[in-house]
Amino acid sequence: MGSVEADGAADGEAGASVAAEPPLPRLRRRRGRTTLMIAGAAVLGVVAGACAGFLVQADREPTALPPLSQPVLAQGKGEVEPLSAAQDRRVKTDGDLRKLLITRPKGAKDADLAVDSDGWADLSTYAQEYTRPGATFNNLVDDEFRRAAMVSWRVGESYNVEIALVQFHQESKAAASEWAESGGYWAEDEDDTRSWPIPGTGDGNGTAYVHDTPEEEAGYLPMYTAEAYAWRGDICVEIQVYDSKPISKAKIMDLAQRQVGKL
Repeated sequence: MGSVEADGAADGEAGASVAAEPPLPRLRRRRGRTTLMIAGAAVLGVVAGACAGFLVQADREPTALPPLSQPVLAQGKGEVEPLSAAQDRRVKTDGDLRKLLITRPKGAKDADLAVDSDGWADLSTYAQEYTRPGATFNNLVDDEFRRAAMVSWRVGESYNVEIALVQFHQESKAAASEWAESGGYWAEDEDDTRSWPIPGTGDGNGTAYVHDTPEEEAGYLPMYTAEAYAWRGDICVEIQVYDSKPISKAKIMDLAQRQVGKL
C-alpha cells in the first residue's frame, strides 16, 4: 500500500513538473468563432447582392455588343531585360544570406554565444537557441524553415550581441512575420519593458525592446537585456543584446535600423 501511495505521489509530482513547464516558444494565432461568423456573413452578403443585381439586369433592354474586329496591336521586338539586383529583392535574399548581416565592429571579440565559424545555423543549431529546443525544432519544421545566418560578438567583458536572419520557404504560410510577432509577444510579456517601432519597417513590422530590470543570480553580475524583431518578405530578423549595465534605446535601435536597412 505504501508503495502504491509513493508511486501515486511520484506520479503527482511528475504531473506537476509537466504542468509547470513553460509554454511553447511560439505564439500560435488561431481562427476564432468570430472570424467564422464574419466569413459566413460575407458569403450571405455576396449571394444577396448577386440576386439583386440579376433582378435589376433582367428589367433592362439588351445592349448591343461592339463589333468583334479590333485593331491589331504591334508585337514588341527583342527580349525584356531582367530586373537588376537593386530592383529585384529576391536576387539579394536568395544569395548568400550571410552578406546581409551587419559586420562586427572593429576590435570586437567572439561572443560566448558564438555560432559556427562559417556563420550558418542549420535547423538543429538554430533550435538550440531556445529554452525548449525540441518544441522549437518541431515548430520550425511545421513553419517551413529554410536556413538561418547568424553573427555574434563581444565588446569589453560583458556587452554581447547576437543577430540572426531566419529565412522560410513560405509556400503555405507567412512564417517570417509570424516568428517576428511571436518574438515581440514574449518580449512585451516581460515586466518593466519599453518598446518602440523600428523606423523603416512599416506599420507593426518591426519593434525594439529594452528590459530595464536585470536578471540576477548569486555569484554573477546582473544581466540586462534588449531585443528587436522585424521581418522583410520571407526573412525574420532577431537581435539580442546582453550587458551587465543598462542598455539604452539608442544601442538596440542603432543595431535594428542598420540590420533592417541591409535587407
